Amino acid sequence: MNHSIESPKPSDYLELVAVWEASVRATHHFLKEEDILYFKPLILNTYLEAVKLRCIRIENRIVGFMGVADHNLEMLFIHPDFIGQGVGKQLLQYSINHLKVQKVDVNEQNKQAVGFYLHCGFQVVSRSELDATGKPYPILHMELKS
Repeated sequence: MNHSIESPKPSDYLELVAVWEASVRATHHFLKEEDILYFKPLILNTYLEAVKLRCIRIENRIVGFMGVADHNLEMLFIHPDFIGQGVGKQLLQYSINHLKVQKVDVNEQNKQAVGFYLHCGFQVVSRSELDATGKPYPILHMELKS
């Protein structure tokens, strides 16, 4: 099922953060509560402004969104009620076709996301022991196969 992809407005940011939090709680079981509380204001106040955002709404509700910068998929989060329904795949295909995404960094412990990106044609090219904030969550650096 294809839904229209749109650019959210700053007035949508609280809803995006709610989708982010619901998605993270459903998929990032390795994160501690204090990590979620640490990242939440960063998402709202810093990260959303640093990327080209696109989202999908169903019945006027944002159900998934992504952020892209420099051909990197920096974020892709789907509300847990819509995981497995093609929303993530549609956003990813849009990012590749329209925003020229070539790379994505994924938490190694998020096996569902790693499998999703492998299935969609990405391959692991390197690994970092720490995430970008220096926390001990290994990151897989993936690139789209040519």
